Amino acid sequence: MPRPVVSPPSSISAREAEVLALLGEFLSNAEIAARLFISVRTVESHVSSLLRKLEVPDRRALSRHAAEQARPQPSAPAPVLPTPLTAFVGRVRERAELAEAVTARRQVTAVGPGGVGKTRLALAVAARIAASEGDFPDGVWFVDLVPVTDPARLGATVAAAVGVGEQPGRDIDESLLSALAGRRALLVLDNCEQVRDGVGPFLERLLTACPHLHVLATSRARLLTPFEWVYAVPPLSREGGDASEAVSLFMERAAAAGLPPDPTVRGRVVALCERLDGMALAIELAAARWATLGLDGLTAGLSDQLRVLSGGPRATDRHRSVRAVLDWSHDLLGPADRALLRRVSVFVAPFTAGAAGEVAGYAPLTPAAVADGLGRLAEQSLLTALPAASGTRYRALETIRQYGAERLTEADEALNTQTRHAAWCLSAAVALGATDTGADWRARFDALAGDLRAALAVAAGQPSRRPEAYVLALRLAELAFAGNLLGEAQQRYEQAAELAEGDDDMVSAATAAAAVPAAEALRHAAGVAGCRRHGDDMYRLHLAAGEAARRGGDAAGAARDLAAAATVAYRFSSEFTRLPAVAEVAGVLGEARRTAGPVDDPAAAAGVALAEAAVLADAFGAVQGDADNSAEETVARAERAVALARQAGDPVAESAALDALSGARTWAGRSFAAADAARRRIDVLAAVPRTPGSAHELTDALAMAAGTAFGVGDLAAARRWGQELADLPMLAEVGHYATSWLLVADAFVGDAQGVLAGGTRFLDAWEQSGRQRSFSLGPAAAAAAMIHGLRGDEQARARWLALVEEAGTEAEYRYGYGAVFDAMLLLHRGEAAAALERLAPEPERVWKWVSWIWLHWYVALRAEAAVLAGHPEAEARIAAARTVVAGNPAASAQVDRAQALRTGDVPGLLRAARDFAAAGCRYQAARTLLLAGGEHAKAGAEALTALGLQVAG
Repeated sequence: MPRPVVSPPSSISAREAEVLALLGEFLSNAEIAARLFISVRTVESHVSSLLRKLEVPDRRALSRHAAEQARPQPSAPAPVLPTPLTAFVGRVRERAELAEAVTARRQVTAVGPGGVGKTRLALAVAARIAASEGDFPDGVWFVDLVPVTDPARLGATVAAAVGVGEQPGRDIDESLLSALAGRRALLVLDNCEQVRDGVGPFLERLLTACPHLHVLATSRARLLTPFEWVYAVPPLSREGGDASEAVSLFMERAAAAGLPPDPTVRGRVVALCERLDGMALAIELAAARWATLGLDGLTAGLSDQLRVLSGGPRATDRHRSVRAVLDWSHDLLGPADRALLRRVSVFVAPFTAGAAGEVAGYAPLTPAAVADGLGRLAEQSLLTALPAASGTRYRALETIRQYGAERLTEADEALNTQTRHAAWCLSAAVALGATDTGADWRARFDALAGDLRAALAVAAGQPSRRPEAYVLALRLAELAFAGNLLGEAQQRYEQAAELAEGDDDMVSAATAAAAVPAAEALRHAAGVAGCRRHGDDMYRLHLAAGEAARRGGDAAGAARDLAAAATVAYRFSSEFTRLPAVAEVAGVLGEARRTAGPVDDPAAAAGVALAEAAVLADAFGAVQGDADNSAEETVARAERAVALARQAGDPVAESAALDALSGARTWAGRSFAAADAARRRIDVLAAVPRTPGSAHELTDALAMAAGTAFGVGDLAAARRWGQELADLPMLAEVGHYATSWLLVADAFVGDAQGVLAGGTRFLDAWEQSGRQRSFSLGPAAAAAAMIHGLRGDEQARARWLALVEEAGTEAEYRYGYGAVFDAMLLLHRGEAAAALERLAPEPERVWKWVSWIWLHWYVALRAEAAVLAGHPEAEARIAAARTVVAGNPAASAQVDRAQALRTGDVPGLLRAARDFAAAGCRYQAARTLLLAGGEHAKAGAEALTALGLQVAG
């Protein structure tokens, strides 16, 4: 796909120009990061710089600007497609026909036997389409399915190829469908026969959800999908005699082997190619022997093989020709090279000589002899050498790999070689897990993952190797989690738990202290589900862990897991698709209590105490919670949970209990104490190793610390923790969640540019997430809507308010954050009576929506609205508000401003302006100067204009 070229100002760097060009293609930050091999945060930095340098208001305007400035560049580099090491020969008619079919039809399957040349033809067609203009402007992607052994991994494999990351709260398949829904692109899926049963349903979902996406698949058999149009790939043409495509391929490959054939032999090559039925792989393998055997030797050898095989039970003549050449090529090898060919067939991804030495280097081979053997096999075209900066790797074509696997079984070496392969995978996984996740970590994981998954699939299918498969699954889960592949991490932890069941003697490789490996794996799976914001899965997995612990005789562990399940149902109630019934959760809590009763275990006692605070006292303000609970009782229960968790020495449990305490204190109106408890969570988790459970806890802790800091007017801390949340690698693909508190903090202080830049990431990510509803997203959307209102952009404000309706709940917006942000805008516009109406309910009537972090702002704005609207109770409201907000610098300045406005105290207004500025609230400082009148009003207007906000009211 030609990339648009944008003529940038000279002040724009080369990297910024690349980012700008991709913005012109309307790619998301995550897609740009994947295309340029840089981080999402780096893309955001470049986008912010471009907004400033090009003086455009927001990211969408920047994308439009880039697209308008773009012009076609025919010489632009083609998309990243696998680059064959040899030239493509012939297939002129097939290339044209297949390209036309792919352009006109939704799904084309290139069908043919192994070795006919399906992959090379598909790559040639993909490159041709990518170089053209207009057919698929959003890209051409190639996905090799050879390493995929589990149909459930299809979506993740395709997502990785096209640069789509995981989204908390949704499966990777959902994220992929959402990302490709509007794209006009071509997806090439190679070797679909590997997972044929899974490809059909996957493609049906994909093409139904993505109406502009086209797919070119290669397979040995049709896929039987509703959209499928089959293109039968024929053998190479032998028409034209010695000028045919088949002869041309032989001559080109024979020359590449080091001894160009004399042109006079072309006529005799015709007969040879006829014997090989024009099969591309067979012709290439034969040509590789030209330099050593000559035409007579080739003809004699192949004639013998074909005569022997002519009556065999092969499926087709074409299959016979490939089998014949493979048999013949194999028989020409020495014993050592035959052994090497069949043993390296266990590798599904390109492998190094060192890896081959570890796996295949046993009698009659030695590890030292393997490197030479790999070179000889590559010379015979039985392996392909892939030079790279990191060293040469080798790979067999899938047809040859399957042939080698058959020979491995015939030699009775399958189990030994597979076991050695699994051991190599484990060793490599341990080494990778011990390294920091640096810039090349993901590339090293990707190079290993295919073989690790394949080794796991083989081991899991052999009952005698279940303990080995368990360890493989556990290591793969750990690496997937480290690489932020959360969906696979959860899947592999659950697989490890299933493999561990029934093996009483198994010792957990994760921790020597784990008495029940299955329960431990399920706990990790629950932690990953939490990181993904899948409440239903967290609840299910904690229950399953409890049952596994009970079966293993671990009563303390069972009590902890059951208590965790009950806690999750209330603590993360907004993340459930279907909330368990209140009676059901009460029953789980009761069972946790009974199980923990006879056990003197501090951790179990702490878990039960936290569950009681959640379920019985609604410390977390759950969706299904009881609004009539006693606030002081809730605080007492939460404090007990904190004390017990600290006694147990479990930082993650202590952080969760502090979260309950923070929530309980808000219901009691103790905002500063709530913020203190939330802040302590960050300290408690500071030195905790990264596990699924601790990572989930840290994500929540940063969000709550940012929110509660904002609630008490510590705006610098709110932004600092909001930035830490946004910078978490685990949240790189979920900018709507990661940036939500940054948007709130930036909007409140009047940082319009920060809101515009952050809002773009928020919107892009939220769209890719499938427009998830989440309680944490409504405040961010309402805050952005307020900023657009302050800028006078009513269309943009309306768009963000429409988003609010989808992101949160109506009651939250009506009585909580929406009242605060709407009232700020109304007061800015001088509509005091409307602001007063917006804040009409007494705080006690709407406590559940305002008492968490909005209480201070609600009462302060209510007091000021009463003053400006001439409400008879204005003085009383000021007095009441002053008591509530004492200690909050920004809210106190607003109450002081209300008092000064009531008495016409200009010096008081100027003091309030200084207090706002000291609190970091630039917008309110400027507005206060405007309200002070006279020359102060001019300074206030200038300050508002500098902030990018409209002067009104």
